[in-house]
Amino acid sequence: MKPDDLSWLRRSFDLAMQSRNAGKHPFAALVVSADGRVIVETSNDSRPPGNPTRHAERVAAARAATLLAPAELAGCTLYTNAEPCAMCAGAIYWCGIGRVVYGLSETGLLALTGNDPENPTLSLPCRTVFASGQRSIEVFGPLLEDEASVSQQGFWTLAQG
Repeated sequence: MKPDDLSWLRRSFDLAMQSRNAGKHPFAALVVSADGRVIVETSNDSRPPGNPTRHAERVAAARAATLLAPAELAGCTLYTNAEPCAMCAGAIYWCGIGRVVYGLSETGLLALTGNDPENPTLSLPCRTVFASGQRSIEVFGPLLEDEASVSQQGFWTLAQG
């Protein structure tokens, strides 16, 4: 791990809470360059009605790929409050981002979301997606899961009710 990883990870927690307070799903991501510059910050924008592929991690990876050269992307870290789903892990892989640091695990998230139709969680860890490819992606997580879960707590019960 790098010295600033937990600070950036906590920034993703703050962004996720901002997303929740704006009426969106409580997920967020940011891409930080090797020299510590924030390239992109995004929140989840996939709540119905709308585009269900607008997950924060996918959007962050895609935006970063339009701003940086492949060699720069390889040195970047994507920070996110929850483990990237299979779709987002694929986007991170294809965009060439070299590191991922996440808070809440997919199984931890499932425990909070249950069978909410707005988050039909896939049981496919991001490490498994990355290991299926030819490019190496360093992964750190789950980290600070209690803090990471705060933005999720109670949200999904409201979504079902």
